[in-house]
Amino acid sequence: MIKGEATEKRAPKNVVYTSDLVVVGGGLAGLCGAITAARAGIKVVLVTDRPVLGGNSSSEVRLWVLGATSHMGNNNRWAREGGVIDELLVENMYRNPDSNPLIFDTILLEKVVSEPNITLLLNTSVYDLEKSAPDTIAKVYAFCSQNSTHYELVAPLFCDASGDGILGFLAGAAFRMGAESKDEFGEKFAPSKEYGELLGHSLYFYSKDAGKPIKFVAPSFAHDVTQKVPKFRSFNTNEFGCRLWWIEYGGRLDTVHDTEAIKWELWKVVYGVWNYIKNSGEFPDAQNLTLEWVGHIPGKRESRRFEGDYMLIQQDIVEQRAHYDDVAFGGWSIDLHPADGVFSEIGQSSCNQWHSKGIYGIPYRCFYSKNVNNLFIAGRIISASHVAFGSSRVMATSAHGGQAVGMAAKVCIERGLLPRQLSEEEQIVFLQKELLKTGQHIPNLRLQDEEDLVQKAEISASSELVLDELMPSGEPQPMEFSVAQMFPLAAEALQNPFKVIVHPYADESTDLQIELRVSSKTDNHTPDVVLETQTISLQKGRNCIHLVFDLSKHALVVGAIPSYAFLTIQKNEKVRLQYSEQRITGILSVFNLVNKAVSNYGKQAPTEDIGVDTFEFWCPQRRPAGKNLALKFEPALKCFEAKEVSNGLQRPTHRPNAWVADYEDAQPQLTLQWSQKQVIKKVVLHFDTDFDHPMETVLMSHPENEMPFCVKDIKILNEHNEIIAQIADNHQSQRIVVFENPVETQSLTIVVAHPSPKVAASLLEVRCYEG
Repeated sequence: MIKGEATEKRAPKNVVYTSDLVVVGGGLAGLCGAITAARAGIKVVLVTDRPVLGGNSSSEVRLWVLGATSHMGNNNRWAREGGVIDELLVENMYRNPDSNPLIFDTILLEKVVSEPNITLLLNTSVYDLEKSAPDTIAKVYAFCSQNSTHYELVAPLFCDASGDGILGFLAGAAFRMGAESKDEFGEKFAPSKEYGELLGHSLYFYSKDAGKPIKFVAPSFAHDVTQKVPKFRSFNTNEFGCRLWWIEYGGRLDTVHDTEAIKWELWKVVYGVWNYIKNSGEFPDAQNLTLEWVGHIPGKRESRRFEGDYMLIQQDIVEQRAHYDDVAFGGWSIDLHPADGVFSEIGQSSCNQWHSKGIYGIPYRCFYSKNVNNLFIAGRIISASHVAFGSSRVMATSAHGGQAVGMAAKVCIERGLLPRQLSEEEQIVFLQKELLKTGQHIPNLRLQDEEDLVQKAEISASSELVLDELMPSGEPQPMEFSVAQMFPLAAEALQNPFKVIVHPYADESTDLQIELRVSSKTDNHTPDVVLETQTISLQKGRNCIHLVFDLSKHALVVGAIPSYAFLTIQKNEKVRLQYSEQRITGILSVFNLVNKAVSNYGKQAPTEDIGVDTFEFWCPQRRPAGKNLALKFEPALKCFEAKEVSNGLQRPTHRPNAWVADYEDAQPQLTLQWSQKQVIKKVVLHFDTDFDHPMETVLMSHPENEMPFCVKDIKILNEHNEIIAQIADNHQSQRIVVFENPVETQSLTIVVAHPSPKVAASLLEVRCYEG
C-alpha cells in the first residue's frame, strides 16, 4: 500500500539518461538516424511526443513514404533511397504488400526496440534545455504524461528531427519561416519579394463498405463544402487517405503555434466532405459506406527551416550540382502549394511540381546548425531555401538525410569532433565511406574501401550473362504510348556497326519512327539527346527490322563513361510490339506516359523562365506490366561480368553494376580467390530489390511481396567446398554474414539460385573483412 502524506508540493518522478546522442523526433528521419547511429556502436536516446513511430508515415497520419522515385512518375531510375530506409520499405513490402498502416507501425517499432543501443521514449515531449555555453546544449528536459515521468537527457551531441524544430528553437538556433525572394539566391521560381506564407497541413479520412446502408448525421461544426470551400473538388467514393492531400489549410497562419486551430478547420472540411458524399444524393454508391477513420493529428508540411553552413537552393536541384560533402540525395519534384490550400481561389492549382532531370546531392553542411555547435538537424527542417524545401521535405529523402546524421554522430564521437569540424574535406571522405558501406547511395560517389579483401581477390564466375536477345513471349501488344528500351552502352555497342533487331507487327503499311537517344549527363536517365533518327517503312504483318547505328561518330558517346541508351519507338496506333517475360538487373523499358499524381503530362514545359528544364518523361510501368521489348543485339552486350561486384556501386547507375549469371547456368556461383589464405570475419552481400519500385507504404497494393530480381537462397563455401554460411528466403537488399569464429581460407564461393526461370540470378556487391 502507498500513502501520500499531505504536502505543499510534489515533483514528478525524475529519470536521467546519459548517452552519446539524443535524437528528438520519432519520424522517419529521427528513427533512421537513431538506428544508424546505434548500429554504428554509439548510445542513443530517441525521444518522441507521439505514441507511435513514423511521424507522417505512421497510422496517426497515414501518408505514404516517397522520395526520389516519385510514384515512378519521373526520370529517376533506380532511385529508391538506400540504407535503413530501404530496409524498412523492403521489409514492409514483404510483410505488408496491401499497405496496412498499422503493420508499418509494428515494423518501425520492431526495428527500434531490436537495437540494444537505443533507449526509446514514446509519448514524451521536450520542453526545455540547459546549455554549458551559449553555443552548446548540455541537457534536454522532457516529460511523459502517460507515466508521469520527467526526463533529463544528457549527451555531447543532439539531433533535432522533430519536424517543427522544437530543440533548435529552444536552443536559439537560427531558423527561417516563409519564402526567400528570388534576389537572395537567384532562384527563378522564388517570389519577387519574400513573404511569410507556408505550405499548409492536411488531414485524411478512411471509409469502408459496411455491407448495409449506413446513415450519417454531420456534426454541427462541419462545413457546407459547396458554399465555404472554393477549392471543393469532384470526388469519387474510392478517394480516401492521402489521396486527399489537397484538403490542406494553414499556410497563412503560424504552422507551429496555430496547429490546433488548423486541425479544427480541417476537421470541419473533412466532415463536410463526408456529409456531401453521404447526403448530397450525388453518390448513390456511397449508401453502404461508413467513415472508418479520421486523423486526429494533421500531417504537417512546413514550419521552421534551420540554417546550416550551406543552404540547399533551387539551382542545386535543377542543375544537379555536386558538392564535396554530399551525404544523401533527393529527387522529388519542387512541390510547392498555395498558402490557402483548399480555400484557394477557383482555378488556382493545388500544387506546382517541377522536376529535375535526375537526382541531386544534399551536402552534409545542410545537416547541422550554424550557431549551435553540437546540434544536428534532420528531416524537413534541414538548411534549405523555401523553394528547395519543396523537394527535400518528403519523407524518404528526410530519412536518407537522417541516416547521414546518425553516422556523422558516430564519427564525431569516435574522433572527438563537433559537427562543423566533420565538414572538413579530409574528414568528410571517411563519413561518406561509412555511409556507402551501409548501402546509402550518394550521387557521383563509389565505395573505395581499402579494408575490403575482395579488392585483392581474383574474381570469377561459373557464367556471365551475355545479352544477345530478349526472348519474345505472348501476343504482340498495341502501342498505347511511345516506348523505349533502355540498355547499357557497353564497349560492344561502340563497335561499328552496332545492330538492334526488332519485329514490329503492322496492321497495314505504315512508317515507324525510331530514335537512339542518350542522356546529357552520365548517371541521368532522361533521354534528352537524340543520336540518330530512322524512319522505317513497315509492311502489313510481321516485319524484321535491322537497325544499324554508327556510334563512332558521336563525341558524346565515344571516349565517355558508358551510359544507358534508349531505343525509342514513337507511338503508332497501326503497330503492335512484342514484349519479353525476361527481367534482368539493370535492363528496363520505359514509356512516354502520363502520371498526373506527380504533374507528369508526358513532357515538362514551363511557359515562362522559372529556372527549370523542358524535357520529356520516360517512365516504367508497374508490374505485372512494364515488360522489356523483345529484341536482339549484335554484337551481344557483355556488361554483367563478375568483376562488377567490386566496383563500389550497389545499384544500377550508368550501367547495371551487377554480376548476372547466364539463364542456363543451373548452379550460378561467384568465386573469390586470393594468392594466400585470408582470415575472414564478415561477408557483406548486396542484392537487387528493384530500386526503381517506390514501395508506397499506404493505400496502394503491390503485385508482389518479394522483388522478382532478388536472390532468395545463398550458400557460402570455403576452399574445401564446405558450406560455412547459408541464407534462405532472403528478401533484403543487404545481408551481412558474421562468422562466430573467423574463417581461414584461400577462396570463398558464393552459390546463388535463380529467383525464377524468367529472372537470372544477380549480385550487386560482395565485400569481405577480417573483423
